[in-house]
Amino acid sequence: MDALNTRRHRTALYAFLFVVIAHWVEHIVQAVQIYALGWPVPQARGVLGIWFPWLITSEVLHYGFALVMIVALFLLRKGFTGRSRKWWAIALALQFWHHIEHLLLIVQSSTGVFLLGRPAPTSVIQLVVPRVELHLFYNFVVFMPMVVAMVLHLRPTPDERAQMRCACATPVPA
Repeated sequence: MDALNTRRHRTALYAFLFVVIAHWVEHIVQAVQIYALGWPVPQARGVLGIWFPWLITSEVLHYGFALVMIVALFLLRKGFTGRSRKWWAIALALQFWHHIEHLLLIVQSSTGVFLLGRPAPTSVIQLVVPRVELHLFYNFVVFMPMVVAMVLHLRPTPDERAQMRCACATPVPA
């Protein structure tokens, strides 16, 4: 575990960033399918959902991804210092709420008892914001502080650099 936040921190961050961006692409493609191509929401499944339609309706898959996100954000946080750690903590807190929403959805899906008598599993914020737009929003509000944290982490102040245990920071110009 120590290596994840020291000598393997940069590799782990980039691998995690790749997974997060791939997830983003799925949501963006789904939005394009709905708003640019005019597809009905049930047919707008993103890229993978076209070949594997059950993916888009699988609460287990969505909850699993939310769980992977929160675990990765938690595990990688020790490698951050100073300003970048604060931004990473913001991403972690926002993802925690996103995880709670997915937990609520999976419980409803598993029990068949839906929030406020709705016809399908519904999250709290989904009571006022449609699901597609809500997930675009959630992904955005978790992704942005994550990116800010990574940029600050790669370009630390001298004090932050002195506290770092990884080699993520760009070299200081001579």
